[in-house]
Amino acid sequence: LVSFSKLCTSYSHSSAREGRRDRYSSDTTPLLNGSSQDRMFETMAVEIEQLLGRLTGINDKMAEYTNSAGVPSLNAALMHTLQRHRDILQDYTHEFHKTKTNFLAVRERENLLGSVRKDIESYKSGSGVNNRRTELFLKEHEHLRNSDRLIEETISIAMATKENMTSQRGILKSIQSKMNTLANRFPAVNNLIQRINLRKRRDSLILGGVIGICTILLLLYAFH
Repeated sequence: LVSFSKLCTSYSHSSAREGRRDRYSSDTTPLLNGSSQDRMFETMAVEIEQLLGRLTGINDKMAEYTNSAGVPSLNAALMHTLQRHRDILQDYTHEFHKTKTNFLAVRERENLLGSVRKDIESYKSGSGVNNRRTELFLKEHEHLRNSDRLIEETISIAMATKENMTSQRGILKSIQSKMNTLANRFPAVNNLIQRINLRKRRDSLILGGVIGICTILLLLYAFH
């Protein structure tokens, strides 16, 4: 998943560099190595889907074993391990689908911008004059590219924020697991854990709201 995410991120960054370099070149495509990256993307996507399928099968077998008879004393520990693996599978699946969707959106946008760029160059070479309409069209195209770069920067910031939150989430899960173990031994701690969980959910909602509002404001500014 890390290699897959790096491939998708390098695709968007390289497409932005190539777009800036070849704005006035009529015989250059938006991505010089787009076809090879597309093949790598398809290959890695298929491999990850197969691995996720195998991991799902393993979780199903673990669930069948846990629910089977003859596992009395270890049942609670097995259920905890099974739930942990299910959470990991869910995180992997969500991350894979989100990265894949972002890659497809970037590729579609680059294809659209490449088509617009070719149309502009074709019009310029066909008419031979740089009239007012062409200038306005080029200015609008430049504005779109500036907005696109701003969106890419916003996405990069959001991805960095997500990675940081994912790291914090892992730490919090580890702490929560230890606290749950203590709660099972000392019922008096259970109320404290519940209050901590409520406050954590509230903080997560507030943080998510702030990030969402900032993203919306950046998008509104970009397309203003």
